[in-house]
Amino acid sequence: MREFQGMNIRRGAAALLAGAAMLAGVSAMAKPAAMTPVVIGESMTLPEADGYPARVISVHLPPSYAEGEEAYPVVYMLDGGPAQDFPHIAGIAQSNDINYTMSPFILVGVQSINRRHELSPVASDPDTYEEYFGARPGGSAEFRRELEERIKPWVEETYRTSGHDVLIGESLAALFIVETVMKTPDLFDDYAAISPSLWWDEARLGHEARAVFADYPAGERRLYLTMGNEGYLMQEGLDMVISALEAEAPAGLHWSYTDRRNTEHHGSIYHPAALDALRAFFTVPGRTGSPLPALYKDGVVPEMTAEARASLDVPCDAEHAEEVSFAKVNADPDFWQARCILTKPGPEPDKGKLPYGLPAGE
Repeated sequence: MREFQGMNIRRGAAALLAGAAMLAGVSAMAKPAAMTPVVIGESMTLPEADGYPARVISVHLPPSYAEGEEAYPVVYMLDGGPAQDFPHIAGIAQSNDINYTMSPFILVGVQSINRRHELSPVASDPDTYEEYFGARPGGSAEFRRELEERIKPWVEETYRTSGHDVLIGESLAALFIVETVMKTPDLFDDYAAISPSLWWDEARLGHEARAVFADYPAGERRLYLTMGNEGYLMQEGLDMVISALEAEAPAGLHWSYTDRRNTEHHGSIYHPAALDALRAFFTVPGRTGSPLPALYKDGVVPEMTAEARASLDVPCDAEHAEEVSFAKVNADPDFWQARCILTKPGPEPDKGKLPYGLPAGE
């Protein structure tokens, strides 16, 4: 019995030693030689000044920024702090750095401090809103002044900007964007309002929209609208804005609406809709098909049409590209072979129509 116990003890000790050796080996193998952070942008704090609070600004620059003297359009993103929406929207910008599906742009994330105050319009019953939200509503006009008088000038002084500016945001930030389009439309060139909280103050902006758009300042602007499965006053308020645009949209205000009620909800909509909006504003022209023989049966590349051959002599850019849908190209791919086209990936809008890509010359 003692011998049997001794054998078990010896076997157990050997097993423990072997296990320890294996763990030591795994530990040694698993330990990396060095760890470095993954950097997707940089953040800095604008100090408190002129009555404005200290505010964090986060920036993602395209790789080409360091390679020349080119000026770039700027996408200003609300709720854009490092712990807010900046990292995942910066991921969209970074993906463009390697797939080149959009014109390069500078992404500027503007941190929200007291978002329920600074992103909200005035309310007819501010006490009730303050009790419900824990913040006094009505700071949107002051925050717009900060964007205009401090943040945008700082960005333009610090970076090489082209003068083409986009404002993007979701939820309460998108409500701020719709209000900005209606009240100070010259502040930006393009606007993307994703699931805007248009229930605000019994859908007041929706009720005001028709009168605003009937007496709207001249100028070329684009407005991208979308909403997920929100319902009730959220959708009703947006429907009123869309009806006003259908009835009274000024000639220079180009708009579109993509209905995502059957595909997204409030928590899921921002990332796919932001990608879609940025593709609309920045999609780039390119040539269809490929000259690679291995892609075609018997290695025979489809012959180019005379129009396609002639187009090779001019740049494939916004000025010369033909806007066409994927469906139209796929219906007759040989006809479109090698032609310069502008085709936006993603869903077609359900209402309205935007001119895609940057205007020619930008």
